[in-house]
Amino acid sequence: MNTPRNPNDPDPLPLKPSGSKARDDQPDFGKVRSEVRSTEAPAAPGPDFSKVRSSVRSTEDVAGGSRYTVEKGDTLSHIAKAHYGKASQWRRIFDANRDLLDDPDRIQPGQVLTIPPAPSDDD
Repeated sequence: MNTPRNPNDPDPLPLKPSGSKARDDQPDFGKVRSEVRSTEAPAAPGPDFSKVRSSVRSTEDVAGGSRYTVEKGDTLSHIAKAHYGKASQWRRIFDANRDLLDDPDRIQPGQVLTIPPAPSDDD
């Protein structure tokens, strides 16, 4: 079905570049440049904990393990390193405190964590 052309519509634009013949009669986009700019403000830098030093110490013995009160700057990895000698044992502490913690990166000063006994060589 051929629709009549509206006399007020401009002439259709040709896809062929004017004055030069593009390869295979395709438009030449070789000189098109693009730049992406975000409309969002850059994220503010997070807190710098690089100079924070932790003095991890247990507060009491609990069934072969102990309890520890979280201090400012502590992480589960730092606490694990102090108690087990390996920062990679942080999950042991996290799992023992699931009733208090829902995110291992969100421990708060003043929280009292249960520190389970050190893993045996078989763990």
